[in-house]
Amino acid sequence: MKISSECLDCILNQSTRISDFLKVTPAQAKQITKIAKQHIENFDHNLTPPHNATPMYEDIAKYLQVKDIYALMKDDASKKALEFDSTCRDYIEETNMKLLGAIKTAIAGNVIDLAAEVMFDLEDEIAKIFKTDFAIDDFEELKRKLSISKCLVYLADNAGEEIFDKICIETIKEIYPNIEVYYFVRGKPIINDLTVEHAKKSGLDKITTLIDSGVPTPGYTKEFATKEANELFNSADCIISKGMGNYECLGDGDNFPIFFLLKVKCQVVAREIGANLGDIVCKKL
Repeated sequence: MKISSECLDCILNQSTRISDFLKVTPAQAKQITKIAKQHIENFDHNLTPPHNATPMYEDIAKYLQVKDIYALMKDDASKKALEFDSTCRDYIEETNMKLLGAIKTAIAGNVIDLAAEVMFDLEDEIAKIFKTDFAIDDFEELKRKLSISKCLVYLADNAGEEIFDKICIETIKEIYPNIEVYYFVRGKPIINDLTVEHAKKSGLDKITTLIDSGVPTPGYTKEFATKEANELFNSADCIISKGMGNYECLGDGDNFPIFFLLKVKCQVVAREIGANLGDIVCKKL
């Protein structure tokens, strides 16, 4: 998905959030905005939003002399998500469609996104997610695909979401005990995306095989991925892709058994994917 003119203001706003979150000085805030504007002016409109935004974040982090801009917020997001662990597990146990409950649990976590145009309240989303229909509903095809899969690649998105992904993966492995799950995370800190270090804090390494994809962008980009990651990606029987960033990078692809699970949080993605702002989606590529 190529970047659009509508993305530019959104990305500039993201740089402002950095200043607000870190409570930087007015002089630092001015410099952060300057760095952002310089990058935005030189964006390549033939590339995706994640491709374009990554160097901007890297330069802001370098200026601030921090490795992980949102480290504290990522920890807080996971702690907050844990408050809903038992609620989601109870629902899945009580329903007669456990896989559907697990997939919706994973999507509920996708409201955690610092790069989104619109923010949603996690508690509100948990309360209604299990009663909400998919705007794009390829769930039955996903169910069929999982039933015959031996290798599942699961592309992670943001920190905090891994709590919900953990529940989803555990449920998938319970229903399909012969499936091997590979959980792909980013190769380095970028926005609030999940890395190996953070995934281990939440115990994902205990229930799945963690893969450091090597990818530095907030979306899976094959050209930046490690050889191991791409070999697994290319040979997977099924791929679950969480979030808008992964969709922005992979939504125009073909010949891969990808299912996009996400909450639509911006008008550009809404238009590209064929849904409305706020919709939940289970879409086969």
